[in-house]
Amino acid sequence: MQSSDYDSLRGQHGLAEVMDRGNRSLMVMRVSEIHRQLLPHRSVVVLVFRQDGKLYLQKRSHKKNVFPGRWDISTCGHVRPFEGTVDTAERKLEHELNIRADRLKFVRHLAATPGTGFEFTSLYALERVNEQVEPNPQEVGEGYFYSAEEIQYLVREFRELLTPRLVYLWEEGIPFPVWESV
Repeated sequence: MQSSDYDSLRGQHGLAEVMDRGNRSLMVMRVSEIHRQLLPHRSVVVLVFRQDGKLYLQKRSHKKNVFPGRWDISTCGHVRPFEGTVDTAERKLEHELNIRADRLKFVRHLAATPGTGFEFTSLYALERVNEQVEPNPQEVGEGYFYSAEEIQYLVREFRELLTPRLVYLWEEGIPFPVWESV
C-alpha cells in the first residue's frame, strides 16, 4: 500500500482494522462486516468519574443500531484505521459527551474475547470531572453519575437494561478497582 492509500483510509468513519491474535493489523473493513464475522478489532472505553467518585453511565440513543436505549459505560468507540487509542478516546469524549480531555489515565488493555465483543480494548479513565456533561442527543439519550453500589444494584436487578459490555466489565471487576484511586 502506498502512503496516499493510507491517507485515504486514515480516520474513515465506519471502517476499522481487523487484527490478528497478537493485535497486529491485517486489513481494513467496514465495522458492520467485522461485527458480523466476529473478527478481532480495536476499541476504546473511557470511564468518566466525578469528584465524588461516581461513574458516568450513558443511556444509548434509541437511534443506535446496537443495544439502543440500554445503559452503557461513559463512552466507547472503535479505533479508526491508523488512529491511535488516545486520539479515539479524545474523539469519543468530545463527540458523545462534549468533554475535552487533557488528562486521560490509561488503566489497562483487555484481550479480544467474546466478553469484549472480540475487541482489543484500551481502557482509560477521566478522573475528577468538574464540568457538566452535555451528551450529544444523536448518540446519547441521557446520562447520570452512579455510585458503585448503585451500579451493582443495576447489574443485579436490571441486567436487561444494560449493555453486555457494562455487565462484563462489572462482573470482571474491571475497571472498578479504579474507584480506589479516584
